Amino acid sequence: MKKALLWIFAIVFTLASALYQRRTGPTYPRAEDIVLGDSTYHLQLIRTSGARDARLKLPIKDTAVHGAIFYKKLGVAEEWTKVEFKMTDIRYHSAFMKKILRKKDETLLAASLPQQPPAGKLEYYIELVKNGQMVDIAKNHPIVIRFKGDVPAGVLIPHIILMFLVMLFSTIAGLFAIFKLEKYRRYTIWTFVLLFIGGFIFGPWVQWYAFGEWWAGVPYGWDLTDNKALFAFVFWIIALFGIKGKGRPWLIILAMIMTIVIFSIPHSLYGSTLDYSTGSIKQG
Repeated sequence: MKKALLWIFAIVFTLASALYQRRTGPTYPRAEDIVLGDSTYHLQLIRTSGARDARLKLPIKDTAVHGAIFYKKLGVAEEWTKVEFKMTDIRYHSAFMKKILRKKDETLLAASLPQQPPAGKLEYYIELVKNGQMVDIAKNHPIVIRFKGDVPAGVLIPHIILMFLVMLFSTIAGLFAIFKLEKYRRYTIWTFVLLFIGGFIFGPWVQWYAFGEWWAGVPYGWDLTDNKALFAFVFWIIALFGIKGKGRPWLIILAMIMTIVIFSIPHSLYGSTLDYSTGSIKQG
């Protein structure tokens, strides 16, 4: 019964951690609520894009609303470029988008930001007008969007699943160690193996497709995502010494705690950034 309760707690905790990661970090959409006329709109403003123009869709179907997006390259002294929003037919052709993600065909305001090289960033803000009333969105604090190469699903999905399992087995290993249940040794090994495969095989593979680099952490750079995996790996190497002989459960508990701390740092924080003046990619 105790083991079942620990597994339930570990699963719930891991799902909560995944949800936290989903809602934090500089690459997830920025939510903005605006009031225009007698309507309130909830906007999700994108902050990441693949190897294509980034289409920004606003859930506005009122033809009396007009607007524009203003953008420029991040860190470059240039004038803002203006792109008008237009009523656009949004159509989803794949069964995955329609049946799994529940996307519906619709017509709404949309505009596109031009594709940038991998790690290139644009900053942008929006102005909307209805019957002479104007609302600006993020003008004082422009939104930053980062572009990257497309990562194949066969690489990205295993990486995500493996890192999810790392958090799950890390938590269960630590909990079993706290309650001195013998299987903490087995789950320590599983955590180590999953972290190695997910963080140091599939992780660099994702990095290569996205930004053309295999590793951007220490000692080559300060990419926080790579360094998070590296420091977690160090603690789980130390944890392996805790399963030898009579065992030192406190080493596994320490590794679990540090993994929670490390993975609570928002994903992609201090990530790769293209320096437009030199054409090189910087980290950190």
